[in-house]
Amino acid sequence: MKIDLHTHILPQHWPDWTRRCGYPGWIELEHTGPGCGRMCRSLEGGGKEPFRDIGSNLWDTTARLVDMQATGVATQVLSTVPVMFSHWAKAQDAYDLHRLLNDHIAEVCRAPSPRLAPGALKEFVGLGVLPLQDPDLACRELERSMKELGLRGVQIGTNVNGQNLDDPRLRPVLRLAAQLGAAVFVHPWDMLGGERMRKYWMPWLVGMPTETTIAIMSILFGGVLDELPNLRICFAHGGGSFAGTIGRISHGLEARRDLFPPDAKHPREYLASGGRPARFWVDSLVHEPLALETLIALMDPSRIALGSDYPFPLGEEHPGTLIAGMRALTPQAREMLLSGAALQFLDLGSP
Repeated sequence: MKIDLHTHILPQHWPDWTRRCGYPGWIELEHTGPGCGRMCRSLEGGGKEPFRDIGSNLWDTTARLVDMQATGVATQVLSTVPVMFSHWAKAQDAYDLHRLLNDHIAEVCRAPSPRLAPGALKEFVGLGVLPLQDPDLACRELERSMKELGLRGVQIGTNVNGQNLDDPRLRPVLRLAAQLGAAVFVHPWDMLGGERMRKYWMPWLVGMPTETTIAIMSILFGGVLDELPNLRICFAHGGGSFAGTIGRISHGLEARRDLFPPDAKHPREYLASGGRPARFWVDSLVHEPLALETLIALMDPSRIALGSDYPFPLGEEHPGTLIAGMRALTPQAREMLLSGAALQFLDLGSP
């Protein structure tokens, strides 16, 4: 069984949020032809700039199911496209948009599926999105998402308007997530780098891995996991560049402890040790067998969940191909990577 933890979805239509709110910057979806569309951002003065060309499998669940059947994926975990985080916007406007997006994901997850055997895991499981620029509204929508909509958790960004995830203003949201048993999937957005990373797709190829490493360091050294030991948190794209820089980070802590909190723990205390898995999860989307082998050694297979970034081209077109090609994996480890880690992260039981 394959459970794809990292997939994205949008509604086929939603209102013109620029007109609704009275200021630009919002994403719109233009349908440019049969089965295809373009995401655009509204600009000052009424213009638009293209953001991404997309296919109907971003909104059409029938097309998704065809792709899932072709690639052997039993369940997709749905989350919005990160550009929809809208942390830059007025909080109430983002909150209203996020309610619409969360309602849509919940509706997709609730849809009956006559193909499923009784008791089987549904084909779609949902993660909501929160207006983190206003923690009170974010907590309100988190509680609604879990208690009313039946979602399994939320997707959040690696920063909120430049504030890292250890910012005290975000702690109530993470605390509530731990209390509610909400899984928290961290996806990079608002990448740092500016003008120097305009070429060669570097915001996605360099900025995203760096953003995720900043998020992991903030969670670990900010004491979030120590304060909230029950928080289930997962970082996209294999945890970014964290695995490749763990040695440098660890040495840096020892070399300059004066630059860290007095009670900062060694980062390896949060990783796999003595038969105990890591304290957090990552997905498997690293595109390289050696990178996945490193993650397995650092994290344990029970903390690495299959993720494809469906339906976008930077993802894994056939989810699980990298895992399938690793011949040295035990059957138990393979099962964990393909489904077990996701089941544990989402608190849906064991394989």
